[in-house]
Amino acid sequence: MKQAFCLFLLIIGTSVCYAQQKFTLSGTVRSVRTGETVINASVRSVNSPDGVSSNEYGFYSITLPAGDYEIEYSAVGYNAVVEKISLTKNLTRNISLPDEIKDLENVVVSAGGKGRTISGTQMGVERLTMKEVNTIPMLLGERDILKAIQLLPGIKQAGDGNSGFYVRGGSADQNLILLDEAQVYNASHLLGFFSTFNSDAVKDITVYKGGMPAQYGGRLSSVLDVKMNEGNNQNYELSGGVGLISAKLNLEGPIQKNKSSFLLSGRRTYADVFVPLAKDSSIRNNKLYFYDYNAKFNYKIGDKDNIYVSGYLGRDYLKLDQQFGINWGNITGTVRWNHIFNSKLFSNTSFIYSDFDYNINIKNPSNDLDIYSKIRDLNLKQEFQWYAGSRHSLRFGFNSTYHKIRPGDVTSSGTTSFNNFYLQDRYSWENSLFATDTWKAAPG
Repeated sequence: MKQAFCLFLLIIGTSVCYAQQKFTLSGTVRSVRTGETVINASVRSVNSPDGVSSNEYGFYSITLPAGDYEIEYSAVGYNAVVEKISLTKNLTRNISLPDEIKDLENVVVSAGGKGRTISGTQMGVERLTMKEVNTIPMLLGERDILKAIQLLPGIKQAGDGNSGFYVRGGSADQNLILLDEAQVYNASHLLGFFSTFNSDAVKDITVYKGGMPAQYGGRLSSVLDVKMNEGNNQNYELSGGVGLISAKLNLEGPIQKNKSSFLLSGRRTYADVFVPLAKDSSIRNNKLYFYDYNAKFNYKIGDKDNIYVSGYLGRDYLKLDQQFGINWGNITGTVRWNHIFNSKLFSNTSFIYSDFDYNINIKNPSNDLDIYSKIRDLNLKQEFQWYAGSRHSLRFGFNSTYHKIRPGDVTSSGTTSFNNFYLQDRYSWENSLFATDTWKAAPG
């Protein structure tokens, strides 16, 4: 009798320990059609209120008690996928979501509950996909993400037709604008009427209007984080178009199917091609055009490692009848390595290059003046994401940036006596450590 009672206690104790044991389900969410990672995809258990979202690289990690579950994977613009799993150990599930079916027979709009609900812990965040941006009417037919975010609450345009924006009373230069983690110092074309972002090359847009996460550093007004497409690793696609002011071409496809891909995208205005046809000689000598090129390559080394290389080149030219000229442009480059240490620890290492310069040329009969200025950044960023449990998610790392600033050079190529003037170059080395803990006070 005593032995039977001890055996009973052992069975009960084992059952309790097993019931309390937790395991982690992790993996990467991708698109079926293109093979690209899906940002901010929802991963939730149908049987419980627990759920997480994939990070900006498509990785997710959710910790649940041992048992049988129905896990739903969903994202905006994609059909949901439900998978049954038996969670008795740590599992890895890489999921591909099919594109959303457009045919809708019935639409039912309903509301439940009382008052407003809170869907996340991060306040003042707006996220847009290009599928949403493409539905917004744009100036001269050019889809422009900076024009799109000006329609969001708390964001105001800097002026009529201007791509600059003010966020909750801040000035335009208090916004941090990133393209694949590289800072873009001047995000406008055509004196501010269009942005530097070609919509064909953009994948995801996130705007932080307040309480910016620690990994972005300190910013007074807002952060605009733009992610580029990775390229279709399933099929080759060629697209393009001719608008009222510009023409563009986009090419993407697999280098090695399911393993590597590329994206090449370009845009250029063509109004200057017709300017020489004008009857007025002063107009024939004018020039006003811009161009930008985007490129991205990625390679999947293994189940736990991915390499991404992306770059951007853009420039504007303005010339008025051989008397005045100005040109400016941005160059950015990012080399990124994603590594999954285990089901709970994700790493992102980035080497980032950013360059902005402008040149002003003034001509008169006796003298030609050139004014030149430039800023260049080299940046190393190491970031870890640790999914400590079902309610804790930690993000920490460091950022080291080397700045080289050329404030201004004034040179002359004329016949009159003029002393060339050079402002001393400035250098700075900016280092920072950051850490953020996202804590859910209750399940859900």
